[in-house]
Amino acid sequence: MRYAILGTGIVGRTVAERLLSLGHEVVIGTRDPATTLARTEPSTTGAPTAPYAEWQEEHLEVELLPFADAARIGEVLVNATGGRVSIDALNAADAGHLDGKVLIDIANPLDFSQGMPPVLDPANTDSLGELIQRTFPGLRVVKTLNTMTAAVMVDPARVPGEHNVFLSGDDESAKKTVRELLHSFGWPEASVLDLGGIRTARGPEMLLPIWIQLMGHLGHADFNFHVQAAHPKA
Repeated sequence: MRYAILGTGIVGRTVAERLLSLGHEVVIGTRDPATTLARTEPSTTGAPTAPYAEWQEEHLEVELLPFADAARIGEVLVNATGGRVSIDALNAADAGHLDGKVLIDIANPLDFSQGMPPVLDPANTDSLGELIQRTFPGLRVVKTLNTMTAAVMVDPARVPGEHNVFLSGDDESAKKTVRELLHSFGWPEASVLDLGGIRTARGPEMLLPIWIQLMGHLGHADFNFHVQAAHPKA
């Protein structure tokens, strides 16, 4: 499978490395490849992240392309952009390259404009997943993996015991595709909770404020949420 990851930060890079290890082809999309490669300063969002050019030198098989070219090539798309710029990135990708494709949305609409901790925008009555689906109705959007750090996304065994990953999306075939990818990452069937349509993305996105508080309390990000049901759904 050929994946196009939109976004060059630590989340996109981590997912790219895992996909490569599973034998998939990967391209990464950015607004302006030349600008991305010219940056020499580490990312300042969250933990310091090495400049993309350093990562690219170690992953020469991953082509860095403008959003539109990456979206055109990718059979499945992964939205790993900052949630506040996701719509702009997808507009740059060109709707003609999006129609009919599965988009795995792992982004969160975190607004850092007022400093730390960030707030969510949208929230409560909307979600980034819904906003993407409304704006690009030809996409088959599936929200998942947004409730944990990138390393846990691709290696759930980092967190001992049982814990969960959520799925939200309107297209059952798209969710099946994403579920199979999650299994290949190491998520067992019992850990994948399908919440329903894309409207249910509101809940997982609104877990981010408590996730941030927990990270500060624990001093690390190797944790996740576990839902223990008294009477599991048949």
